[in-house]
Amino acid sequence: MIEFQHVTKRYAREATALADISLEIADGEMVFLAGPSGAGKSTLLKLIAAIERPTAGAVRVNGQDVGKLNRSGLPYLRRNLGLILQQQRLLQDRTVLANVMLPLLVCGASGSDAERRARAALDRVGLLDKALAAPLSLSGGEQQRVAIARAIVNRPKIILADEPTANLDRESANLVLDALRSFHGAGVTCVVSSHDEQILGAAGRVIYLKHGQLTDHWPSGASA
Repeated sequence: MIEFQHVTKRYAREATALADISLEIADGEMVFLAGPSGAGKSTLLKLIAAIERPTAGAVRVNGQDVGKLNRSGLPYLRRNLGLILQQQRLLQDRTVLANVMLPLLVCGASGSDAERRARAALDRVGLLDKALAAPLSLSGGEQQRVAIARAIVNRPKIILADEPTANLDRESANLVLDALRSFHGAGVTCVVSSHDEQILGAAGRVIYLKHGQLTDHWPSGASA
């Protein structure tokens, strides 16, 4: 489903975020990315989503070389992706339901279909009763679950989650992870970055990064 072939990513002033990364993630797999801040976890996720392009090497998603996609090809790639960021970027002037409906409306769904599917997505993350609430009235954990509902409302094949439990209490973090595991159980490929050693200890597969390179263990000095 996802393949990195000798991928390097450099930013301005020759800062190297990733160096010669080669890895594969299978269809339906749940993988956690671990490593300290600046290890390259967020950059790796952005390369999968074609938010960033590799400086060298190839990133393939479902057989497509995303580094070679033109503007017209990007929407087709991203319709199969659900992206969850640390900052939820919910629209504060719209209800929870309206926030979750938005990706469907942008893609041309009717209002009735968008509402039906948005309500189903909210139900899957346990927040259907908050559909008409304002985002600011929700806790941090609830807002993150709204972001997950918005990410999966298009029924993506891949979910990319960048530190989805950061700054959440343990109970809220567990609810967010339970939601991600439920989608994985339904066959969705999930790639999740995290500092949380408690989460990583229970993960089936962990990819460790340090200074933009792969390593085979929890990097010394990493903080949860």
